[in-house]
Amino acid sequence: MSFVSNFDSSEKVLEKIEASSKKLFLPIVGREKGKLLEFLVRRYQPSKILEIGTLVGYSAILMAKNLEKGKITCIEISQKAAEIARKNIKEAGFKNIKVIVGDALEAILQLKEKFSLVFIDALKEEYLFYLRALEKNRNLKKGTIIVADNAKIFAENMQAYLNYVRHSGKYKSRFVDFINDGVEISVKL
Repeated sequence: MSFVSNFDSSEKVLEKIEASSKKLFLPIVGREKGKLLEFLVRRYQPSKILEIGTLVGYSAILMAKNLEKGKITCIEISQKAAEIARKNIKEAGFKNIKVIVGDALEAILQLKEKFSLVFIDALKEEYLFYLRALEKNRNLKKGTIIVADNAKIFAENMQAYLNYVRHSGKYKSRFVDFINDGVEISVKL
C-alpha cells in the first residue's frame, strides 16, 4: 500500500474514532495533544515505539501515519479494547503495529526491545511503576523520549511519576500545557 493511500485510510479511521469518542466518551488523546505525538514521530523517526494504554488504537494510528519505517508495540489491558484497536489498525492499513493484551507491568518484563519513544496513557497512579519496569528491564536507552499523558488534569494521581522524572537526575523533563490538560515529556539522560 502506498504512503498516500495509507494516509487517506488512516485519516478516515481517526475521524471515525473521534466521532465515536464523543458519543461514548472515550478518553482518546485527541488531535490537539496528538499533534505533539505526530511532531515527535515525524522529527525523530523512532525505530521502536512503545505505547502503554492503547484503548482503541487512536494514538498508535496517529504515530504510525507519521512513521516512515519502524515498529509500534502497544499494550492494552482490556481484551475488548485490544480487539477494537486491532480492527482499527488493520482498517487504517498498518502492519507495523502489534497489540499485546495484558497488564503492562507484566507485559513490559517480556519485552526485549529498546524503545526510542514511549507513550504512557494508562492508569495514572501506575505511571512510575511502568517507567521503573522499563528501566529495570533495560528497555530504555540514552535519548529515549517518554511522553506521559494527562499530566495536568491527573497531576495529583501522577505526582510520584512527575517528581521522579523531574528530580531523579535520570531524565531531562518538561511539562507542555494544552490549557485543558498537558503532557510531561522526558528524555532519558
